[in-house]
Amino acid sequence: MELRELTALELGAAIRRGEVSIVEAAQTALDAVSAQDGALNAFITVTGARALERAEALQAGVRDAQGPLYGVPMAIKDNICTKGVKTTCASRILGDFTPPYDAAAVDALARAGAVSLGKLNMDEFAMGSTSETSFYGPVRNPWDLGRAPGGSSGGAAAAVAAGMGWYAIGSDTGGSIRQPASFCGVTGIKPTYGTVSRYGLIAYASSLDQIGPLCRDAADCAAVLDALMGHDRRDATSLPGPRSRWDGSGPRVDYGHLLDGLTGDIRGMKIGLPVDCFGDGLDGEVRSAVLAAAEVLKGRGAQLVELPFPVLPYAVPAYYIIACAEASSNLSRFDGVKYGWRAEEYDGLGDLYCKTRTQGFGAEVKRRILLGTFVLSSGYYDAYYKKALQVKAVIRDAFDRVFEQCDLLLTPVAPTAAPRLGESLSDPLQMYLSDVYTVSVNLAGLPGLSMPCGLNGDGLPVGAQLIGPHFGEGALLNAAHAFQLETDWHRKRPPPAAADAEPPSALKGEGLCGGDLK
Repeated sequence: MELRELTALELGAAIRRGEVSIVEAAQTALDAVSAQDGALNAFITVTGARALERAEALQAGVRDAQGPLYGVPMAIKDNICTKGVKTTCASRILGDFTPPYDAAAVDALARAGAVSLGKLNMDEFAMGSTSETSFYGPVRNPWDLGRAPGGSSGGAAAAVAAGMGWYAIGSDTGGSIRQPASFCGVTGIKPTYGTVSRYGLIAYASSLDQIGPLCRDAADCAAVLDALMGHDRRDATSLPGPRSRWDGSGPRVDYGHLLDGLTGDIRGMKIGLPVDCFGDGLDGEVRSAVLAAAEVLKGRGAQLVELPFPVLPYAVPAYYIIACAEASSNLSRFDGVKYGWRAEEYDGLGDLYCKTRTQGFGAEVKRRILLGTFVLSSGYYDAYYKKALQVKAVIRDAFDRVFEQCDLLLTPVAPTAAPRLGESLSDPLQMYLSDVYTVSVNLAGLPGLSMPCGLNGDGLPVGAQLIGPHFGEGALLNAAHAFQLETDWHRKRPPPAAADAEPPSALKGEGLCGGDLK
């Protein structure tokens, strides 16, 4: 049995049947990390000894295992707090921060029997679309080491695609789960805002951030979300609301398990194709792959409905004004006083703040803090931030009208396949525009899913995005499951990264990277 070819659910079933031990599964994943991560740089911290100790403890209770993911090794994005394990947000300023508590999501997965392999690389403080802004060096795409894996959950997507763990959890502020899932050929879902607790997620933009899974397929995503979703009194934005699923005759709201709702029956489901998402600026191969996915869903019984979505051009500017404003506020706590890295030489408190933040934050984080501070400043608040909030409300109303005509939307995830390393960093505006199809979902608080739907001429994965109404995770997952019953794009694997491949140039000579943390 080739363990790394199994999905998380298939491995969990094999563990419960006694065909493979949890220790064996964990060691297989750690061996893959050892062999490939020197080239991919997907991990910041690998907790090998801790993972094997956890695996042995879980193996002792395997006879009483209940959940479908019991004993399955996984990994965690490094902006999600883990008790006793460094949580750096891929930033120098948090390089030595070890949380005294677990995030709610980490605690939920621990109760489900997860084995954590470590913490995953990302864009610094989740600010970026390529996973190149990390203090610990860029993540490389396992399909092509010269390409970016997407961001900011690039380490999570790269790890799952390369078989370094069976699933991962990341965060999505404007597409940071869906876009790297698309670029790396895995399935990722951002759930409805408030359905997964943000307690323990280090905030970038509090009104937009949401934790979600990156997995091999939709069924694995459903199983992970079943473990993650639920009300948490420690999170003021946590919702006790219901979930919905598609039962074959229409959307049905219930409190059942998402995994149980994966029937693959989407007959009569109306799937909208927003014509504004398929116009100029979209790569031809991406357009063809997404439209081909629409035809597969049509073949399963869905009805395709073309409709306008004219608010699309306003999504990116509104998103970046709101996100940067909230980042400016949230990141003010990192000042070198309470915790985290501190500048060594300074003259007084003001100089301590200035030098710590100047030296501790990277260029992209400083750019967004400055932009956010500007739009919140006196004289500009009404002109920019208030107006962006008004646009946010317009976008949410537009989605409400769209979902009166259809059950789900199908769009591209990104305008192109994975860019080459360095291309986006040289043109930040172009990087921001790559989020054009994803940010509106966060502005409206909706669930969105990325699923592999093809390979382009360079052999790079292409993803299709499904968007649902609030609490529409069940319908999204069932539609993706129906698509994956008909296709095998989600089973495609990149070639193993060469163990002797040259590491990303940004890692060379970096004292805080490599052996110290791994």
